[in-house]
Amino acid sequence: MSEYGYKYLIVEQRATGVAIVTMNRPEILNAINWEMHEELEDVFVKLDHDSSVNAIVLTGAGRGFCSGGDQKSLDKGTLPSPTRSGRHLIRNMLEVEVPIVAAVNGVAVGLGATLALFCDVIYASSTARFADTHVNAGVVAGDGGAVIWPLLMGPVRAKHYLMTGEFISAEKAAAIGMINEVVADGNVLDAAIEYAELLASGPKESIVWTKYSVNKIIKQYAHLLLDTSAALEMLTFKSPERAEAVAAFAAKRKRFAER
Repeated sequence: MSEYGYKYLIVEQRATGVAIVTMNRPEILNAINWEMHEELEDVFVKLDHDSSVNAIVLTGAGRGFCSGGDQKSLDKGTLPSPTRSGRHLIRNMLEVEVPIVAAVNGVAVGLGATLALFCDVIYASSTARFADTHVNAGVVAGDGGAVIWPLLMGPVRAKHYLMTGEFISAEKAAAIGMINEVVADGNVLDAAIEYAELLASGPKESIVWTKYSVNKIIKQYAHLLLDTSAALEMLTFKSPERAEAVAAFAAKRKRFAER
């Protein structure tokens, strides 16, 4: 439990002006259930209103950053409205004025990859990998992946990764400009905190308004795509063909990999 009272997030506020948010379900690689999703929506609003916070670090507990949605929990729970949850989480992240630095300490999959890639600066361990595997579950990449992947790597590459669910290594992600830095295993959180402290010690208004200016590009694409992709995700999530699609696609990917 953190001082914020969350069940699945730990929030540590340092005297340097850096707040560290840790997704804390390490036994299942920090997979996100509905309650954790709501906590993530909430924490970015609260930190944005905390004047003592000048930078934020987002990371995961244990050996992974975030393995995406907890499928068992999602299948058992009541689905939200077609656009609300995903749209509000992404909006809340984009509205945070101070910089958010990702410390990707392991796999970042599905919504986990989306969370990492919507951060302002992305540090990843050398063994970290990214993937948007919505298609493997028979659903559309509606939580923001269809927005951010094309922005970071271009539409042609993004369509490949979004339509196949293929993983991309931290090294390759850095080489194509998808993330900022690759750090030796075990050092990524320290490196991200050090960088966040650098930003936190800088001229706050200049940094805030620079981020605001650049983020208008991302907000424009989110406004264009997020509602549609989120609605399509919910549509495919409810489809009776979903289970069949998952099995069929898994078999096709196996054959493709064996070529």
